[in-house]
Amino acid sequence: MKSAAFLLGLVSLSAAFTPQPRISLGARAVCGTTLYAAVASVKDVTDDASDRMAKSVDSVRLNLQSVRTGRASAQILDRVKVDYYGVETPLNQMATISVPSAQQLSIDPYDKTSLNNIETAIVESDLGLTTNNDGSIIRINIPSMTEDRRKEMLKLCKSIGEEGKVAVRNIRRDGLDTIKKMEKSSDIGEDEMKDGQDTMQKLTDKNVKEIDEVVGAKEKEVMKV
Repeated sequence: MKSAAFLLGLVSLSAAFTPQPRISLGARAVCGTTLYAAVASVKDVTDDASDRMAKSVDSVRLNLQSVRTGRASAQILDRVKVDYYGVETPLNQMATISVPSAQQLSIDPYDKTSLNNIETAIVESDLGLTTNNDGSIIRINIPSMTEDRRKEMLKLCKSIGEEGKVAVRNIRRDGLDTIKKMEKSSDIGEDEMKDGQDTMQKLTDKNVKEIDEVVGAKEKEVMKV
C-alpha cells in the first residue's frame, strides 16, 4: 500500500502539468495608473480612453476657473487650501463665498475661529490678492490687472492647457500599447488593430481641440479690460 506522502506527491505533480487558462496580454496591460482588467475587445480600450480623456478636459476646465481675470469670481479661490486643525482643507468647504460686486469677493466662514487661517491662506497663495478682515467676514477687492499680470495669467492658462494635452496624449499612448499587445498575442486581427489605432487618434484630436478651445476662451476673458 502506497504511503499518503507518495499519493500527495502524485497529486502535486499532476497539478503542475495541468494546462492553465490562457490570459490575454491585453487583459494584463497597464495604462498609466489604470489596469485594463479582462479586456474583451478594442472597443473596451477605446471607450476607457474616451472616458479618461474627457476627465482630463474637465480638469483643465476646472483649473482654468481659478485663473484670475479683471472681474471678481468665487472660482478663483477654488485652489486655496486652509490649515484647519492640522488638515489642509479647501476654502470653499469652509465658508460661503459670495460676489457682492464685480470687483469684490466676500468670505463668511462657517467657523469664525478659522478666520485668521483663511486670511493667511489667501494672502500666501499665488493669486496676488489683498484681504480686509473685519473680525467676522473677509472682503477682497479685486484690482484691475496690470499688463504684466495679464501676461502672467496668459502663461498660466497655456501651462494648464499643455498639462491637459500631455495627459490626453499619454492616455492615447497607453491605449495604443494595449491594442498592439492584443494583436501581438493574436487576441485581435491586424485590421481590428488598425481600426482601434484610428479611433484612438480621432479621440486624441477631438479632446486636444476641445482643450485649445477652452484655453482660448479663458485667454480672451483674461485680456478683456
